[in-house]
Amino acid sequence: MTDTIIHSTLTFTQPFSDAEQQLLTPAAIDFLQALVVRFAPERDRLLKARQQRQRDYDRGALPDFNAETTSIRENEWQVRPLPELLCDRRVEITGPPDRKMTINALNANVKVFMADFEDSLAPCWSKLMDGQQVLREAVAGTLRFTRDDGRIYQLRSDPALLMCRVRGLHLAEKHVEWRDKAIPAGLFDFALFVFHNVRALQEKGHAPWFYLPKTEHASEVAWWREIFRFSEDRFDLPRGTIKATVLIETLPAVFQMDEILWELRDHAVALNCGRWDYIFSYIKTLGQHGDRILPDRQQITMDQPFLDTYSRLLIKTCHRRGVLAMGGMSALIPAQEETRNAWVKEKVEEDKAREAGNGHDGTWVAHPGLADIAMKVFDRQLGDRANQLHVTRNTDSPVTAERLLRPCRGLRTEAGMRANIRVALQYLEAWISGNGCVPIEGLMEDAATAEIARASIWQWIRHKQILSDGQLVTAALFEQFLDEELAALRQRYGDVRFQQGRFEDAAALMAQITTDNELVPFLTLPGYRLLP
Repeated sequence: MTDTIIHSTLTFTQPFSDAEQQLLTPAAIDFLQALVVRFAPERDRLLKARQQRQRDYDRGALPDFNAETTSIRENEWQVRPLPELLCDRRVEITGPPDRKMTINALNANVKVFMADFEDSLAPCWSKLMDGQQVLREAVAGTLRFTRDDGRIYQLRSDPALLMCRVRGLHLAEKHVEWRDKAIPAGLFDFALFVFHNVRALQEKGHAPWFYLPKTEHASEVAWWREIFRFSEDRFDLPRGTIKATVLIETLPAVFQMDEILWELRDHAVALNCGRWDYIFSYIKTLGQHGDRILPDRQQITMDQPFLDTYSRLLIKTCHRRGVLAMGGMSALIPAQEETRNAWVKEKVEEDKAREAGNGHDGTWVAHPGLADIAMKVFDRQLGDRANQLHVTRNTDSPVTAERLLRPCRGLRTEAGMRANIRVALQYLEAWISGNGCVPIEGLMEDAATAEIARASIWQWIRHKQILSDGQLVTAALFEQFLDEELAALRQRYGDVRFQQGRFEDAAALMAQITTDNELVPFLTLPGYRLLP
């Protein structure tokens, strides 16, 4: 078989294995091609608009509510009524569509499993294909996994509901080209999931349900709306069958929540507080603003005013418009040591109690072992209700742009800077080795943590910040700490693991994206070039 397969106007740079041929059938490729031809050009225009807005922010402008869409924010309207199945989402678990992980997630004490093709999956071709096959089997109810010792994992009779997070607008799928250019990755993920699962989902009374990441503007979900409509027509589905939850995880998007729901009003079922990416986006969006610099990552908690305001505004907006307000991720994972594990459980319960008390309708966990704690908190809060749509937050003081943009205060320390370097190094090494979901120092990390880490240091260098012990943050100081932390990781893991891994590649990538004159928008863009 040749290394390049040309199917009409799409070119596949990878030969297909027998299993991949079952996914990339002529009919599936026809659907993908139709989406690419119709929607890829507009995606390019949307990305150019993003770049222009960022140039404006870099020149001193600040995100704000759009005066031209005041009527959308002020008028009373609601989205299409929620499907009954999606009214109760009190606990969701997320993770990549790995076979064993998917079974464990769907069998956990949760309402929804969000299978993630985005931040928790390093998009190697084989992992993308395996993930689509795993989800196909999960929808069919045939998913099984046999361990080396013979133990069999299979789905329970009533697994959690399945949702799929596609890759963001900024990401390309380099293994498929159209007009000599990599196609939008989100279209690839969407097309294969819909094509192979829409009928089986219908038979179960379900439908294709998606999470849309990294949205910055309502025009971007309008693009997805047209993709949904095109697909509904293609498969003879009633309007509004395909549903989406939009992650509010960028600073510009928090000013666009009403507009996002308006554009997606036939399809929207929830907004979600993607809080770790939101912190990264705050740093990135305001990277050139020397008066808006955040402290150590460990001090940026959800009770900080600018984050609490974001959470409360999301709840108020969602409930006014008739959609659920999903809380954020608890990245903590259970520990073997008893004292540490008790602390983990206490912190998760505190976090979920704050969300439930604020009016969120559900929350995220990263590990099945913490699902029971989150479920208990929301069961206690909700009682016999499915959600908290009755919580209007109408007595809150009006939210201003100033409150959303006001940075929290705190220290910038050598320990915090080193922790950023250490976590980012370990995550980047795992990601470019093909693993996007990694337990590091007691947390299940995805790309957001590494993004916060490297963007913080970039901004501290750029604006000549002084650490609490008097050290000036420079590129040279960062490179010194990077070398020292790399050596410490070598000592911790040993020479064999270090040499077999890609730690030096990860260090080179981190050095590049942290000391560049311009802040790289997403580390996964240069990182993707290091993946097969």
